[in-house]
Amino acid sequence: MLIIGITGTLGAGKGTIVDFLVREKSFIHFSVREFISREIVKRGLPVNRDSMVMVANDLRATHSPSYIVDCLFDEARLSGRNCIIESIRTPGEAISLRAKGNFFLFAVDADPATRYARIAARKSETDLISFETFLQNEAREMNSADPNHQNLRKCIGMADFVFNNDGSVNDLELMVGAVLDKIGKNGKIL
Repeated sequence: MLIIGITGTLGAGKGTIVDFLVREKSFIHFSVREFISREIVKRGLPVNRDSMVMVANDLRATHSPSYIVDCLFDEARLSGRNCIIESIRTPGEAISLRAKGNFFLFAVDADPATRYARIAARKSETDLISFETFLQNEAREMNSADPNHQNLRKCIGMADFVFNNDGSVNDLELMVGAVLDKIGKNGKIL
């Protein structure tokens, strides 16, 4: 069983990679966002980016920096199939998953204006924000000395493979496919 974790900036293409892996490579998808959203609803909070950050940070502080992905990994392991866990946002999450074996971390990034246009187009509840708020949210999530808070910059730096997604969906899918070929069937880099 191969586990791929995915990290990256807001609107960079994490979901596009997930869709490709599910559709073309039969991976099973486990979403940190969905896990946190379920917890937000349980707590009776509005499902928005501020609640996402607050609840995720609270879960990590209460349990461990890797609590959310550890829960998702347990679900993935039960499937016995290749899985992707989206979205890795703290170094502790990447470290924990890497320690479990046969894990690769993918990171994706793109130009901020391109990424903002993408999130505006998808019109999800957490993405209905101004460009200024988009940049502020990203700045808040890029660095933190607190192991329970998002540190995307460090996660991207820990990635085994980094994809620049300033091109087309097809370009990104070709890059991901080439990396999967490089990893090989046995989950080792060839």
